[in-house]
Amino acid sequence: MTPSVPTRPERRAWHEGWWRRARACPSPNFGPRPAGTCVSLAIVHSISLPPGEYGGHTIEQLFSNRLDCDAHPYYSRLRGLQVSAHFLIRRDGAAVQFVPIGERAWHAGASSWRGRKNCNDWSLGIELEGLEGQHFEPPQYSMLATLLRAAQRHLPLQEVVGHEHVAPGRKADPGPGFDWPRLAAALRSSGLSASPTAG
Repeated sequence: MTPSVPTRPERRAWHEGWWRRARACPSPNFGPRPAGTCVSLAIVHSISLPPGEYGGHTIEQLFSNRLDCDAHPYYSRLRGLQVSAHFLIRRDGAAVQFVPIGERAWHAGASSWRGRKNCNDWSLGIELEGLEGQHFEPPQYSMLATLLRAAQRHLPLQEVVGHEHVAPGRKADPGPGFDWPRLAAALRSSGLSASPTAG
């Protein structure tokens, strides 16, 4: 699908791959996408640090390599980890951006969808603040749909899936607490598919 030509207000919503509705928190954990890559996939993740605790700056610290891994017993397993996502959506719907959408964020790891491997190369990574398998908040669904529609103006996005779908057996987020029919309904007029099946 070819992205539609952005109107002037839509162009103003983005600057060099940064969405003006999101607070910028640049991460060093990214790289270039392969030349000619068609970014057609968005991957939804869930994250909370420590698990089940919300708020604070620990997710931002993790994605910017500033997390104090001695501050909590759980963090010891994250020592030396270099990861990122393009966006984080907080429980209240606030958006944070870490990597420009034209660049390759490090969010999916070993992954494949519909026979196409290395999903980081051709996807947009969106973290929802939440615990794998638990529910997510209405403002998060609203912001996620808004973000996806905005990104679709600049990327040829076609599908939205979960980390669990591109890395089955290795990852299980966002899990059964995520309401895929709700997201699909919010995106119905956009042409984006948000009803993932096994890929």
